[in-house]
Amino acid sequence: MKIYWIKAQAPRRVLALVKHLGINAELIEMDLMAGAMKTPTYSAINPNMKAPTLVDGDLILWESSAIMAYLCTKAGSDMWPAHNPAEQIEVLRWLSWNNCHWAPAVAPFYFEHVVKPTFKIGEPDTAALKGKTDDFFRWAKVFDAHLAGRSYVACERLTIADFQLASMATYWRESEMPLEQFQNIVSWIDGLLRIPAWADPWPAKAHRS
Repeated sequence: MKIYWIKAQAPRRVLALVKHLGINAELIEMDLMAGAMKTPTYSAINPNMKAPTLVDGDLILWESSAIMAYLCTKAGSDMWPAHNPAEQIEVLRWLSWNNCHWAPAVAPFYFEHVVKPTFKIGEPDTAALKGKTDDFFRWAKVFDAHLAGRSYVACERLTIADFQLASMATYWRESEMPLEQFQNIVSWIDGLLRIPAWADPWPAKAHRS
C-alpha cells in the first residue's frame, strides 16, 4: 500500500489514522512546490492533482474521508462503523457538515497562518480575515453546542469524523481563530491532542517524490 501526501490538513488526518491504527504503508511525500503532483504519472492516479492518494494493489482512492473509511475497514477499526448503518449515517452527517460548513469557516484562518508559511507563499493577510468572523461564529456556535457533554463528535467514541473536523481547527491558536469563547470545541481539540498519532502524525522519515 502506498499513500501520497503533502504537509497539509487533508493528508494530516490520513497519516494520523495510519499511525493510530498501526497500518503498514509506504508514505510518499510529494514535493508540491516542485510540481510533483502535476506530472503525468501522478495525474494518472489522481486527476485532481491533489493529495492524499492511496494505491493498494489495483485500488486507487482519493479524497481523505474515503481513504480513512477504507483504512478502517481494512484494519477492522470501528473508527469507521462499516457494519453499523445507523452509526455510519451519524458519521456521514458530520463529515458532510464539515465539508459544507465547518471547513469553509475555518479554512481562511488556516490558509493565512499555516498554509502560507508552510509553503512560503507570502505573509499572512490578517485584513482579509476581518470579513470571515461572522461565518466562523455561526458554525462554531452550532459545533460548540453539539459538543456540550461530549468528548467526541459522533458515536460516543473516536471516529474519522473527529479527525476530519479537527484537521484545521487543531491549529486554532497559531491560525488566530476566535475560538476562546467556545470552550467545548477547545476541550475537544485538547483531548484529541492527547492522542499521540494526532499530536504528531507526520512520518519521521519519508520517501519523497
